[in-house]
Amino acid sequence: MNLKQPAPKDPAKSASKADPSMSNSDHCLSILAQGVSRCVPEIDSPLFKAFQTNIDSLAQKFQPGLPNEEKMTLAHSVLDEFESYRKNSEVALREQLACWRSVTAMLLDELLNKHGISPKATAVSLLVERIKLLTTTSEIQEWRRNVNDFFHPVDRINPADEFAAKLHATDNSTTNDNPSGLRGGGAAIEHLRKLMEDKRDGFIALFYLNCLDVIGMRFGLEAVEDCLMTVASSFTARLHSEDSVYHWSDSTMLAIILGRPGEMLLAAELDRIVAQNRESTIKIAGRSVMLRIPITFELVPIHRLHSPEDLYCISDHQTAIL
Repeated sequence: MNLKQPAPKDPAKSASKADPSMSNSDHCLSILAQGVSRCVPEIDSPLFKAFQTNIDSLAQKFQPGLPNEEKMTLAHSVLDEFESYRKNSEVALREQLACWRSVTAMLLDELLNKHGISPKATAVSLLVERIKLLTTTSEIQEWRRNVNDFFHPVDRINPADEFAAKLHATDNSTTNDNPSGLRGGGAAIEHLRKLMEDKRDGFIALFYLNCLDVIGMRFGLEAVEDCLMTVASSFTARLHSEDSVYHWSDSTMLAIILGRPGEMLLAAELDRIVAQNRESTIKIAGRSVMLRIPITFELVPIHRLHSPEDLYCISDHQTAIL
């Protein structure tokens, strides 16, 4: 049996076959640098794109046959890029967090103003202050639940409904300690009672200030009070001296009008008065602001009423429609 001995390996050829594997190691460094950069979180889009571009540029410099000194220099450059991106990302993250806190506080303040709620109230001020302290996901979620519970409480009506209820609540007082400076609805009932006992003829005019809820939510209760005072002053000045104007609620004025020949002529007279009151200038935060106030009115002859208390039925019916 003739067995051939294997020919000895040529060292030169062995070395030449090993060269590709050596170049592959350089290629692995390039792929490793690019691959690791893809695992970095994108905190800021422009910053992240610049980081990826720099890493890709450095990765392409790992060419076959590159001296070890240059490889080490490139490796340090890659590490410097990662360190620079980490520091810049932390700065960007802090700035973003500060901006979001500021935006959240601003939106909360707008929401409070819309509902006519003072930001200085204890429960509200705590919510605002906590915005500055939120750092973890659980803290943010808890704060969100607290805000939701404040505006949508289980055991009471929300602030918007509470404000609307207060706005339409009948003023039963007989004094003039309300924001309009007029006597309350209680005085109107007593005056109407005397007129009905004396069988005096006349009209009841209910003036509905339809926009006060919007003004209150936008500018606060002080703006509502200024509107009431402005409109009340105008009504008092333009009606006859024997007429009486009352504060029926924060969205309604009531006038008892005497000595008019008929409903149509009185309606025309009140249309002119209402037209002159649709725009009012009030002071808000130290500056003059002109507000357009839509006003509607309802006329009821006194002889149609069975008792002075029927005024409550008239106003409740109109409020339900509004």
